[in-house]
Amino acid sequence: MRFYVFIASVFCCAFADSRKIRGISSSYKRFYRERKSFLCIDGSKLIPFEQVNDDYCDCEDGSDEPGTSACPRGRFYCTNLGFRPHYIPSSRVNDGICDCCDASDEYNSHIRCQKTCWNLGQRERAYVEGQMRTLDEGLRLKQQLIEEGVLLWREKQAQLRELQQKAEDLHLKVEEHKKRKHQADQHKEQTLKTLQAGGAGSRQHNNTASGLFQFLDNNKDGSITVDEVQARVVTIHDEKRLLSENEAVIRDTNAALDSPVVEDPLLMAADRAAKWEATNLKKVEEAYETVNMEISDLQQKLAIDYGTDWEFLFLNSQCYKLQVYEYTYTLCPFNQVTQENTAGTQVSLGTWGMWAGEPKNQYSQMVYENGEPCWQGGSRTATVTLTCGTETALRSVKEPSKCQYIMDFQTPVACQPVLKQRGIHSEL
Repeated sequence: MRFYVFIASVFCCAFADSRKIRGISSSYKRFYRERKSFLCIDGSKLIPFEQVNDDYCDCEDGSDEPGTSACPRGRFYCTNLGFRPHYIPSSRVNDGICDCCDASDEYNSHIRCQKTCWNLGQRERAYVEGQMRTLDEGLRLKQQLIEEGVLLWREKQAQLRELQQKAEDLHLKVEEHKKRKHQADQHKEQTLKTLQAGGAGSRQHNNTASGLFQFLDNNKDGSITVDEVQARVVTIHDEKRLLSENEAVIRDTNAALDSPVVEDPLLMAADRAAKWEATNLKKVEEAYETVNMEISDLQQKLAIDYGTDWEFLFLNSQCYKLQVYEYTYTLCPFNQVTQENTAGTQVSLGTWGMWAGEPKNQYSQMVYENGEPCWQGGSRTATVTLTCGTETALRSVKEPSKCQYIMDFQTPVACQPVLKQRGIHSEL
């Protein structure tokens, strides 16, 4: 009687141990409930339940041997309390190498594995907490940059309107000075024709002298003072400047005239007036051209996509450098990327092309293209990946393939409120 009780007791304990199925996650426990038979998870075969984890592979998907290395396609689940759970190939079970930090994969091995899940979990949690702090600070800084970006965008728009108004005003001035120059040229030409028509005769000369006297005698008192002369004569200060083509023609023409005509005061005054108007016109035209160039440059900058809230606008006109061995890399966002060696030779790695991030985060990657030609053919390109950080800096540069560069650029505006703490068991 005792013998049968003993046998029943041993069988009961063995049966109870078989119920603790190794190598399965809690989500798969429903497939391993105590019953007379076991259905392979892929539905390919029905086997007696006692053949589960018997170190013989019955199911093609390996689901009957989650806790042994019998099935080539099997997976063993490391629970890893205190750290992150994960799967390993079942071939690694009891192979003498510790794969699970809770040592569950070497339950019947000749070695003893240390349980390191808690220490790994602590380090993992500290890392994640640090990442969360960085994210929080980055998002705070990003909000500041967004506010600054909105203000800067408005300033740029106001600046553009001011420049456009200035260009309109200068355009009117250009037209006005063109008319003045035309009138001065006509007056000079008419004066020259009048003098030429009169020849060198004394009558014409006297008439010219009399006309000049009347022109200079401002108060008509029969005498000419220094103040009256200064009030009527236009002084040209820049006498040493190079003559224009038109001025050279006039000088040649004057040189061919008789001496009394060349030295005629009225002609000299008309010549000075024409030069004065030409100089003024040139100055206004140059100012008008400069303002139009500023408008074009500002319009090009404002046409760039700086993010939904203009958060990337502050990067414009900024450059960031990084020394990597003998090269210095310079990233100027929305402009260009260059590489310079110790000898000072600079090579273009590309100019601003476009945003190239994934649809869910378009602003996570920049592409700079059409750099200087590579000796193997094609042009250099640079792909810049933006990552979250509390500072704006170029962190790394690599060249995974010839003349194709990848860069890590850290900035608060790349922070997104999507980082979540990884699943780490906190249980002891």
